[in-house]
Amino acid sequence: KDTKNMTKAFDEGKEFYNMSRSLSRKMPCEAIGDSTIITENELRELRGILNVKGNSGREQKALLKWAKENIAGISAVAISAAALALTYFLRCVCGKQKICSGLPPTLTPTRIFKNKVLSLYESLAKFQKNDLSRLIAAQLSKAQNKDEDIGKIFVNSLEENLKPVINEWNGKEEKVIKCRDHCHITGKYRGAACDKCNLRMRTPKFVPILFHNLESYDAHLFVKSLGFSEGYINCIPKTDEKYISFSKRIPMETIELDDGEKTLCLEMRFLDSYKFTLASLDSLANMLGEDEFKTLESQMEHSGIELLKRKGVFPYEFMTDYDKLQYNRLPSKKKFYSKLNNTDISDEDYEHAQKVWKAFDCKTMRDYHDLYLKTDVLLLTDIMCKFRKMCMENYGLDSLHYYGAPGLTLDAALKFTKAKLELIHDPNMYLMIEKGIRGGVSTIMKRYAKANNKYMKNYDPKKDNIYIPYLDANNLYGWAMSQPLPVRNFKWMTETELSNWENIPCILEVDLEYPENLHDIHNEYPLAPESIEVNKVKKLIPNLNDKKNYVLHYRNLKLYLELGLKLTKVHRGVKFEESPWLAKYIQLNTNLRTKGATDFEKNFFKLMNNSVFGKTMENVRNRVNVKLVTAEEQLNKLAKKSYFKSVNIFTENLIAVHMEKTTVKLVKPIYLGMSILDLSKTLMYNFHYNYIKPKYGNNANLLFTDTDSLCYEIKTEDFYNDITPDVEKWFDTSNYDKNHSSGIPVGKNKKVVGMMKDECGREQISEFVGLRSKLYAYKMDEGEEEKKCKGVKKCVVKNEI
Repeated sequence: KDTKNMTKAFDEGKEFYNMSRSLSRKMPCEAIGDSTIITENELRELRGILNVKGNSGREQKALLKWAKENIAGISAVAISAAALALTYFLRCVCGKQKICSGLPPTLTPTRIFKNKVLSLYESLAKFQKNDLSRLIAAQLSKAQNKDEDIGKIFVNSLEENLKPVINEWNGKEEKVIKCRDHCHITGKYRGAACDKCNLRMRTPKFVPILFHNLESYDAHLFVKSLGFSEGYINCIPKTDEKYISFSKRIPMETIELDDGEKTLCLEMRFLDSYKFTLASLDSLANMLGEDEFKTLESQMEHSGIELLKRKGVFPYEFMTDYDKLQYNRLPSKKKFYSKLNNTDISDEDYEHAQKVWKAFDCKTMRDYHDLYLKTDVLLLTDIMCKFRKMCMENYGLDSLHYYGAPGLTLDAALKFTKAKLELIHDPNMYLMIEKGIRGGVSTIMKRYAKANNKYMKNYDPKKDNIYIPYLDANNLYGWAMSQPLPVRNFKWMTETELSNWENIPCILEVDLEYPENLHDIHNEYPLAPESIEVNKVKKLIPNLNDKKNYVLHYRNLKLYLELGLKLTKVHRGVKFEESPWLAKYIQLNTNLRTKGATDFEKNFFKLMNNSVFGKTMENVRNRVNVKLVTAEEQLNKLAKKSYFKSVNIFTENLIAVHMEKTTVKLVKPIYLGMSILDLSKTLMYNFHYNYIKPKYGNNANLLFTDTDSLCYEIKTEDFYNDITPDVEKWFDTSNYDKNHSSGIPVGKNKKVVGMMKDECGREQISEFVGLRSKLYAYKMDEGEEEKKCKGVKKCVVKNEI
């Protein structure tokens, strides 16, 4: 009957609530982000609040005495609420309960949020009446009749919950042992530490040394000199002469042990910062925010520091000998001509070089040369510190423990999603899935097209209206990675399961028939492309042939059958469990990229999405086995091996020995890469055959495709009016002018993965010519030209083609 007068009961319970608030205010908590953890010091503070210094029995009695003195005259409802409140508070002190503003959840080890005061009193006030009745009834159920002492029940409950607090503190107090922490290399005393921290302390095993573009350039300058001093050299080779990373162990000191002497070594690990950032030092420096040049500013205290917050300018071809370093003036602009890029520097760049020379009072080219190199190093330091900081803040990983972005971002994805990927142990299963790995389709379907429509300057109304939309799928692989992907339980399918494959997540090996009646319809964009060897080189070729032993993802097969292909035989299949486990990680990076305050941050999160895919389909067979040896004994030993292949002599002190691989460990989740590639094809084929073709039929001709893009020649009165009703479902219109003359809805689906976006935005393509895959050009209505020539240097494309 007390539940009928809740207000009175809550008023009587305020004393208990105020007690919990008082305790919480008095507890000093060490901030960790927006939350805190109740620590041993805080438990010690609890003892001080209770004004006792004796053993656990005295502490317990003090708290029980306080409870008995403060429950007199309080109704059963108030005592029940207070009992729950205090019990809840004690559980929080134990670190077993999360403080929240609602009904106390079940016990879970978690953090306690900072500045949150326990208030079951306030929490109960927010509940509906039936919730209050249920909660209080649950507490009062311990009393068998109305004459039982509810206070006694409360105190007994308090005793039960108090014991773990005291026991936990006493246990921890006994285990804390003060240790003399010292450096294991120098032996010097570092300070006092508890035994746990002392045991966790580890001497760094390596020191990372960063070079930008180490693999292609800087490594060649000094790798030959590594053999002149003592120490074991190791490398991760890409080819005989290109190394992803290399390291050298250098002896630090020799120590005496019971079983003899031991030499302590430290590893110098040379890393390529380009492998992480995939951008030039110039562009990366330009992406940093104004307040992110901390190393540069600390090392270069100068009024002209602002001039150094960009990549410097240097006359590389001019510096042909050491005498040029004695030049007492900056060379003329023509001396900065670059044979590498076949270009002169701009007037703006030369003016910048003059300002730097004057501001830093350079007397000779040596001064300018040293300043240029020092600035490069400091810029790289700030760039990699920013990169490393962002990795730690967002993923809790240190980037410098990796060799590049792919390995880093795959670990970040697994850590964030807590996914546990199962590796394939059946070699036949692995080989079958590996057979299904095919890249993206890239080919020219029609070599020439010219546009003519009312949105162009030279529109001719007497001719057909023709549009050349260049559509690109937003983050195609990001979309594919957001789909359900294989995770675990890879098993061969039974005959019964193979006959019911449509309802089972699987990868299949099948025979397909391409009906002749589809040849004309599918001629420009054939389904089920195949990897075919042409002149000893494998190429992905879309064709209209029947397919034999074709391996593909079950969702691709469903689409191909819907579009007219015929399934003639199912040879075998691998079933698995799937889930969209990567979607959360992809969405995280997409959101962080949108919120990015600088271009560096936006580029970083884009890279973290794009790099995941590469590591999921790494072909470990392509790895090279190269040993760097510095002694004749090592060389003779390797040369006697049956798998010795060749040598490359750098100097008399350093030789690269190329060995054949005797074993290959197939330990990569290639089923992910294979599935991502196949799923990405479903989006492209679905858009072409289920949207463009039904809408335009033979009036739409595919000019070319380049993995995630489709460029069309479309005959229609107004392309933009045609797609207006379908914008929400298919298109990203964020790059169109707000006042687009067609009236198409703009700003829709900005950066939504899988949406098709007009690559040219507000401009019109007037003319297109394509020669072969990745070799094409198009001209804009304003006169600008865009040329794509894969494998040709950008400067050659820009200046000579």
